[in-house]
Amino acid sequence: MDYSTLKSVLEGLLFVSGEEGLNARTMAEVVEMDPEVVQDVLRDLAQDFVRDGRGLRIAEVAGGFRLTTVTEHAPYFEKLAYSPSRSSLSQAALETLSIIAYRQPITRIEIEEIRGVKADRALHTLVAKDLIEEVGRAEALGRPILYGTTKSFLDYFGLSSLQQLPDPVASDADDELEERTKMLFERIEGRQLSLEDMQRELEAD
Repeated sequence: MDYSTLKSVLEGLLFVSGEEGLNARTMAEVVEMDPEVVQDVLRDLAQDFVRDGRGLRIAEVAGGFRLTTVTEHAPYFEKLAYSPSRSSLSQAALETLSIIAYRQPITRIEIEEIRGVKADRALHTLVAKDLIEEVGRAEALGRPILYGTTKSFLDYFGLSSLQQLPDPVASDADDELEERTKMLFERIEGRQLSLEDMQRELEAD
């Protein structure tokens, strides 16, 4: 693999790894190269981003690498997140949010195991809208990010605390629970139910 291709591949690996990023050793195993070489190439790629005025940066944290945005561009990202045309949540975001609300703190991998699909985009949307945030790191391989809801989440749904979340119906089937919470948040998004209606909805046979 030539140098230019290696740079391109490493950039792609960082993109698909999302917020959790990757360490040099893991990427070295993927591209079958020495970790020190991979680390040097990543640092060179990071300099390319700065020199070319790109909208992304490569952050090196605790031996790992991940893509980030330019700090000075934050006001534009906030305008996008709170734009009226972007105010509604997608089906995927609602499903992800419901899982986090009831299962927090929870990792991306755990969310994906429940939903059965990738959750990166939904998580990015929810973080951008300040509905979820990083609340710690799991005591597992790679120390994955743990997600939880924010105060803005409570404001968004008109709740004074997480204790006001309707109690899910006791069920032996996790799939049934996830389906019910998904439907609940879909209806909350449409502002079709009051809190009392929400409780009756979950208590209904």
